[in-house]
Amino acid sequence: QVHVVESGGGLVQPGGSLRLSCAASGFTFSSSAMGWYRQAPGKQREYVALISHGGIPNYTDSVKGRFTISRDNARNTVFLQMNSLKPEDTAVYYCHRPGTASWGQGTEVTVSS
Repeated sequence: QVHVVESGGGLVQPGGSLRLSCAASGFTFSSSAMGWYRQAPGKQREYVALISHGGIPNYTDSVKGRFTISRDNARNTVFLQMNSLKPEDTAVYYCHRPGTASWGQGTEVTVSS
């Protein structure tokens, strides 16, 4: 079955950067779109970015120009490079294969001075 493991979160100051990774297994990764989502404290989980199986990215407006999604099909891994981080980016970040019910444990990102 679909299995994903997120990593790379942590505490960073405003304006800083983090790179999240998601290792996937249990399906044909190279044929699948993959997305990043986040859930801030007290809020619903929201969409952040998606990359198609062919590598075409899409972003929610609030992260455009700051975040970059990418993938390495040889390693079954999807990345989220986050630059110019803001306190409002604080959340647990999840990667997810659209159309499936499986979610990983997420990785926590805290942006604070």
